[in-house]
Formats: sequence, C-alpha cells, structure tokens
Amino acid sequence: MALVPCQVLRVAILLSYCSILCNYKAIEMPSHQTYGGSWKFLTFIDLVIQAVFFGICVLTDLSSLLTRGSGNQEQERQLKKLISLRDWMLAVLAFPVGIFVVAVFWIIYAYDREMIYPKLLDNFIPGWLNHGMHTTVLPFILIEMRTSHHQYPSRSSGLAAICTFAVGYILWVCWVHHVTGMWVYPFLEHIGPGARIIFFGFTTILMNFLYLLGEVLNNYIWDTQKKPPSWQGMQSYPSCAKPVQSVSKIT
Repeated sequence: MALVPCQVLRVAILLSYCSILCNYKAIEMPSHQTYGGSWKFLTFIDLVIQAVFFGICVLTDLSSLLTRGSGNQEQERQLKKLISLRDWMLAVLAFPVGIFVVAVFWIIYAYDREMIYPKLLDNFIPGWLNHGMHTTVLPFILIEMRTSHHQYPSRSSGLAAICTFAVGYILWVCWVHHVTGMWVYPFLEHIGPGARIIFFGFTTILMNFLYLLGEVLNNYIWDTQKKPPSWQGMQSYPSCAKPVQSVSKIT
C-alpha cells in the first residue's frame, strides 16, 4: 500500500505549482513589463501547462470518486472524456514540454548561465523559486507517470500536436523579436541566423524525441505491450500503481 495516496500527491503538486506561479507573477522584473510579458518565456508557459494538467488530474480524481458506484452511464461517459483529456495533455504537453524545459535550461546553465539565466536575475528570483520552475517539474511528472497509467494518442496525431506546439512557440519568439528587436533568450543574440535556424530545428526534433520517450517510458512502467485486451479497456481509469482486477468492477 502506498505511503501517500496518489490523489493526495496530485493535490500537493497542484498547490505547489499554484504557489510557484503566484510567487513568480508577484516579482516585479523589467522583462515582465515588456511586450509579451511572462508569456514569452517557455518556463512560464510550462508552469501553466503543469498547473492545468494537475488541476485536471485532481478534477478527474474527484469525478471518479463521485461517479464510483452510481451506475449513471452519462456520468461515466463524462468521466471517460475527462480521463482522455488528462492522458492527452500529459502525452502531448506536460511530459515533453516539462522535460524539455528542465533539460535545456540546466544544460545551457551549466555551459554558461549568462546565456539563459543571467546572474542579475538572482536579485529578483530566489533560488527555491528557480528550482521550482526548472527542477521539480521532472520528479513531479515522473511521479504522475509512475502512479497512474496514461493512454497515449496515436503516434502520428501526438507527434503532429507536439510539432504544432513547438513551431507555434518558435514563431511566437520570432514575432517578439520582430516587435521589440530583442530575443527572448540572451544566447540567441550571440548566434547567427543560420545557427538560430539549426537551433530551432533541433528544439522541434528534441520535443518530438521527448514525446516518443514519454510513450516508451509509459509502456515500460505499465508493460502495456504484454497486457491482455481487457487491460486496455481498464487503463483509462484512474489508478494508483495497481491494476483493477476485472472490468466488471468498474462498469
């Protein structure tokens, strides 16, 4: 039996993201007052994605609790739609974007922090908040993948969705530069147009790779390739690291 129920973990994670977002928005930084505000930073967009995702997880848990044993088919259909949204959001946004932010930030930070997170920001953002934005995303999303199985969409539609997100954000960054004359991230100022194109292409490829990594990790954790067909019908229901014994118990 788990020491902490997964439902409680999700509520705790949701509250932590709400706290991080509130503290971040309360900081008066010059960059927040310029065109695009906080929305030009992928870190902030990722925090919103994670908060919305875990909000949906908590809502799913509550709906499952209220629906359990009611025998109301309409409520069960609505619950399935909510679960499908939760699973799609983890697969397409929460996992690949979250892991991308953590990996790329700390790799560039280790190479030269001035290129991604200038030391000047230490005067505005405390260390704990920096880790809340760029570190805890990783263990939180891995905890969610370990405690509940998620049904991934078809690979083609999933990759198309993450490509759309990646290209959309790149175009947004380019538009901010077009309007303000400044790049969102300092290191983009120090590389030429060709190198920027290569970097943007690499980021799109990396997000696609992270989507596939999430799919493989999800299958590995839950061993979906070896489960009988009945498991495939059960896997969309909320669970906390233990499969349901029979379909009859949830329908």
